Parts: sequence; structure tokens; C-alpha cells
Amino acid sequence: MIAPFVTIIVLFLLFLYSAIKILNEYERGVIFRLGRVIAAKGPGLILLIPVVDRMVKVSLRLVAMDVDPQDVITRDNVSVKVNAVIYFRVIDSVKAIIEVENYGYAMAQLAQTTLRSVCGQADLDELLSDREKINSKLQEILDTHTDPWGLKVANVELKHIDLPVEMQRAMAKQAEAERERRAKVINAEGEYQAATRLSDAAEIIAIHPIALQLRYLQTMREMASGNNSTVMFPMPIDLFRAFSDKSKV
Repeated sequence: MIAPFVTIIVLFLLFLYSAIKILNEYERGVIFRLGRVIAAKGPGLILLIPVVDRMVKVSLRLVAMDVDPQDVITRDNVSVKVNAVIYFRVIDSVKAIIEVENYGYAMAQLAQTTLRSVCGQADLDELLSDREKINSKLQEILDTHTDPWGLKVANVELKHIDLPVEMQRAMAKQAEAERERRAKVINAEGEYQAATRLSDAAEIIAIHPIALQLRYLQTMREMASGNNSTVMFPMPIDLFRAFSDKSKV
């Protein structure tokens, strides 16, 4: 009498185990009934018909996928190695299961080929300085191709761009030459401004000769305030002017 009772209890527990499923908030369950999709259910408690129903779980959380480094030849014939990271999520769990066999693997393969294609159409300077444009183009292409799979590409970011050693040296020399050019331009600009100020001062002194004498006296005062043994005696500038006038006569 005990054996049949235990058998019934075991069968009942197995029935509950196969019939009752609990899904988390970020999960959905695609229900197949005799091989046909009937609905995507969840989250919470899900009741299935044993043997008849089969459930496939799908996560709706954002997925960060690393794209393996790809060897790329840019439009200006520079060989670089580029990798990226893709952020995407499942927005239609039914399509993600029935439209593609393994959406994660399919996304990785599509991302690799798209990365090589887009980076190969850009110059090296564009890859280094205009990453936002490359990222937007990658996102647009991937989002268009994965929309029938029920996926949404939220963002694409280029992570590393590895350059050959020879190219790194050439870029370092270019940067050094650019810094030297800027230093020379700044120095020349300073000389030009100084010359302009001196020209303005000369015009003021020509109009007001007394300003030169005042400047002379100020210089004498600055020299006298220092700790030196040299004694300076001022000489009137008008004295030299008198000799200058006689020479002209």
C-alpha cells in the first residue's frame, strides 16, 4: 500500500517540476507547444503542459560583447589592428529564438565583418580623430542588420587601434615638428608685438621729448637702488642736440 502512494507522490512532484517555471524580471520564456510558438511569457510564475510544452529562456538585459581584434588596411594603405565593444539587448524574444539559431554568435560574426568594412573605408587620421563618426556608422549598420532578429544595438565603441612601430615613430616625429612650429610662431608673434610697442613708444617720444628724459631719470633711480659700485652722472640730452644742430649748418 505504501509503494503505490510513494509512486503517486513522486509522479506528482515530477509533474509540478516540469509544469511550473519561475522567470526573473529580466527574463522571458518563449513557449513551444508541439513545435509551434504560442507566446512569450514572463516574468513570474509560468504553467506548462508537461511533454507538450517546451520553454526557452531569453534574457532581456543589456549585453556587452567584445569584438576580437581585426586586421584592417585603411583607405590610405596603413595596416592597423582594431577592436571594439558592442552593447545590445533583445527586444523581441520570439524573433531572437526563431529567426536566428544563436543570436550571440551571429552578432559577433556580423560585428567583425562590419568593423573591417567600415574601418577599411576610412583614413588613419579619421580613425584616430573622428571615432564618434565611425562608432555611429557601425551602430547604424549593425542595428539595421539585426533588427529582423529582434535585437537592438544600443552603442558601439572602438576600444583600441594598434599601429605599427614604424607608424608610431613617424607620428611622434610629426608631433615634435608641430610643437617646434608652434613655438617658433609664438616667438615670432612676441617679437612682432614687442616691435609694435617700441614703434608706438618712439612716436610718443618724438611728439613729447620730455618723456625720454623722464624715462632716463627713472632708469637712473633703478640703477642706484641696486648694490653696485658704479656711479652714473646724468648728461643733458640738449647738449648733444646743440652739437647736432651745428653739424647740420
